[in-house]
Amino acid sequence: MNAKEENAGSDGRGFGQLSQRVIGCAIAVSNTLGAGFLESVYENALAVELQSSGLAHERQKALIVRYRSVEVGHFYAGLLIEGKLLVELKALRQLTAEHEAQVLNYLHATNLQVGLLLNFGSPRLGIRRIACGYGDDLSV
Repeated sequence: MNAKEENAGSDGRGFGQLSQRVIGCAIAVSNTLGAGFLESVYENALAVELQSSGLAHERQKALIVRYRSVEVGHFYAGLLIEGKLLVELKALRQLTAEHEAQVLNYLHATNLQVGLLLNFGSPRLGIRRIACGYGDDLSV
């Protein structure tokens, strides 16, 4: 972790203001619904919380993967917040390295720098902040 990441948030956890707001919304959803629903239910509920918080977001955002300027595939990001924070939702017993790799690949494909991996599948909300490189601004 570099100095920018360490100083990105005001609470010492390295989360920037945007990440903190999204995490607050996710905690509200988790506390209200608990574990046991499908990912789509949590995505819908999180969208309601984000809207209530005034955060611009796009759901199931279609994104293109390019290789040498040629389109080679596409995927759908769970949520794109304010055009700069990618959020991937899961509802699993536990997250694996493959889930983190998925978010990292999404970040590489979109040229975004920071993503949140949120897991609603256990009684306590799982939160992982994933950064892609050490670009100019990791404060989201």
